[in-house]
Amino acid sequence: MVANTGTYVDSPFHRFADGIDLSELPLESLADLEGIVLHAPNSGRAISGKMFQGADVKGKAILIHTDWSRHWRTDQYFEGHPFLTRDAAEFLAKAGAAFVGIDTYNIDDTTDGTRPAHTILLGNQIPICEHMCGLENLPDRGFRFHAAPVKVKAFGTFPVRAYAVLDR
Repeated sequence: MVANTGTYVDSPFHRFADGIDLSELPLESLADLEGIVLHAPNSGRAISGKMFQGADVKGKAILIHTDWSRHWRTDQYFEGHPFLTRDAAEFLAKAGAAFVGIDTYNIDDTTDGTRPAHTILLGNQIPICEHMCGLENLPDRGFRFHAAPVKVKAFGTFPVRAYAVLDR
């Protein structure tokens, strides 16, 4: 099985040989996190740190809704997807985000081999979730987020059933 299939979570080991793997990620970094959805459907490909200015991201699962998942199961899905810029990843890491998810093929620009979002977020022990869908159905706030993969040793990424539980 290819581990980065469907909606999946990346651990630091996905980017760093000495990073923690899926089995070492604390459950509290993957489950029952306060979540917020930030919308960027018309921001173009590069989502900069400006989008996050004023957002309280500390300790939260930050889910970035670009509306790219509408292209799922088409060739377009893999071409020209929105991604986070270096300054966006730096902002999220410095501001203390606990988890970052996006509804695109990759959180980074796949034409840029430096992979700044993966490097910065995973380097700060912030799990990443890619290929998300249904973010348009969530409220901007008022939910708990869950995306816990199986606890597998020496794996950097694995599929998850990502879901939210709405506050009452």
